[in-house]
Amino acid sequence: MIRVRFAPSPTGYLHVGGARTALFNWLYARRHGGKFVLRIEDTDEARNTEAARQAILDGLRWLGLDWDEGPEVGGDRGPYFQSQRKDIYDAYLARLEAAGCTYTEENGAVRFKFSRTAITVGDLVCGDVAFAPTEEPDMTIRRPDGSYIFHFVNVVDDAEMGITHVIRGEDHLSNTWKHIDLFNALGLQAPVYAHIPLILNPGGSKMSKRDEGSSIQSYIDAGFLPDAVFNYLCLLGWTPRAEGEKFDRATLVSLFDPADIHSANARFDMQKCTWFNAQYLRELEPAALLAAARPFLAGAGLEVTDEIMAAAAVASVREKVSRLAELPEWVHYFFGEDFAIEDEALAKLRAKPENPALLTAVAGAFRGVSEWTEAGVQAAIETSAAQAGVKPGALMPLLRFALSGQSRGPGVATIAHRVGQASTLRRIERALAEMAA
Repeated sequence: MIRVRFAPSPTGYLHVGGARTALFNWLYARRHGGKFVLRIEDTDEARNTEAARQAILDGLRWLGLDWDEGPEVGGDRGPYFQSQRKDIYDAYLARLEAAGCTYTEENGAVRFKFSRTAITVGDLVCGDVAFAPTEEPDMTIRRPDGSYIFHFVNVVDDAEMGITHVIRGEDHLSNTWKHIDLFNALGLQAPVYAHIPLILNPGGSKMSKRDEGSSIQSYIDAGFLPDAVFNYLCLLGWTPRAEGEKFDRATLVSLFDPADIHSANARFDMQKCTWFNAQYLRELEPAALLAAARPFLAGAGLEVTDEIMAAAAVASVREKVSRLAELPEWVHYFFGEDFAIEDEALAKLRAKPENPALLTAVAGAFRGVSEWTEAGVQAAIETSAAQAGVKPGALMPLLRFALSGQSRGPGVATIAHRVGQASTLRRIERALAEMAA
């Protein structure tokens, strides 16, 4: 059975590069009916934090990357925190010592004797990568204080957890020969490696924590949908063998093949990621869109008291937004009449002396509407326009301003229908008062 792993260090947020690595491992496991293992490399006590550990778990869950073994899930290959595995590392060190593959320096550091032979890494992405016999000094695997270094515990954990395939960033490739040397010294079969391209920022350098889009939490805060980010990250360094670029998870799982991963580095494009999000937003049913938008509405102080109206409100502007965080500024006036009024829009309306009379006439027509539907509202607008000798379009800026206080938004009939007849009339009265002030 294929077994892959994601092994982050809890020293900060979940980076987009780490998330993409986890995603590729998850896809490979799901494609082949294997196991996806989450292992926390928390031996750096000075830098590890509980908040960072939780951010990693929360970020993976937000992306929909469930793990078969690991923290909060369990499994029979644990513990899944390196800080809890010292006895296991001690036992493997003893095996190396018994084989004559180590020596201890005067300061207590234990070094691993490199074999000094040529080592070839057979990589699913990069092909065969040959490393000549090394001239590097032998590698420290246990420090004088008794703690173990990354290379050693990484190999031990992969061996103990039965990892068959290691899919990780290309920056690890240069050290993989050391890992294979350790596997050989322990008499163990090394896993199959696949080193995936790095993610670069738009400037062409390796993406850092200061770059836009580097943190998975930033997508959560900005109102991205998990499926959209999932889809976009998949295409950073991998091109599925299928037409198009927008794929659901099941399709991505069925198509994933490490052999199709690019060898060239991927360049992050926030505009493209945002475009993906807009496409996914527009496919949501009104109720689902409202459910996704609810935290952002609440954060803006907008209370949902009418589920049907609120769902219709967010759905009415979904073609105009790219992120959930943008929704409150587009729909706030659906949730109350105490909205702010744009100075620029008010100035334009005051500039035409005929506007108050036109708005008053429409209000009169609205009072006579017996069935308050979009069609009924639209008919009243058209009747008022005809009587005033203007086109219906001439009334729309007036009504949009009156109903929302701003110059953008969904159709006027949609707004009026959803806020109701009484509220529509009150808003028009308020607008008339503002124009007269």
